[in-house]
Amino acid sequence: MANAELDAIDMKILTHMQRDASLTTAELAEKVGISQSPCWRRVQRLHDEGYIKSQVVLVDRQKLGFDMHIFAQVKIARLSEEERETFFRGIQNIPEVLECYTVFGEMDALLKIVAPDVKWYQEFIFNTLMKLPGVEDIRSIVTLSEAKSTTAIPLKPRTFQ
Repeated sequence: MANAELDAIDMKILTHMQRDASLTTAELAEKVGISQSPCWRRVQRLHDEGYIKSQVVLVDRQKLGFDMHIFAQVKIARLSEEERETFFRGIQNIPEVLECYTVFGEMDALLKIVAPDVKWYQEFIFNTLMKLPGVEDIRSIVTLSEAKSTTAIPLKPRTFQ
């Protein structure tokens, strides 16, 4: 189903749920201007159709001791398909790697990592990342501060003139 098939109420539901997924159906219905039963059915449909992938709690990483965000660019040797799958399965099992993308260019993967400090990250590189299949090189970008962080997806592309 394409975005064009979502109506204004669906868009309002998604907007409010991206801000606060803990809203009860009654609270959400009140915010979007419909009664509780139709609201619940719409939320279920949005789940069933894959618009809502999951509902989670966002935890403050710094309160848990992860003061650093690091982006690691990883160069991977030419691997067989099986070895490549082993690399990406390995990434899935490392909780400090929050996101992983394959990328075009000189490097092959981009990882978003949380770390408590630089010393820990240095050990993490040698004891974890470098032990994954095919890892040849890692270039790290250590962030100084967080200017913006959101999980909210724009509900429609902006138009430019």
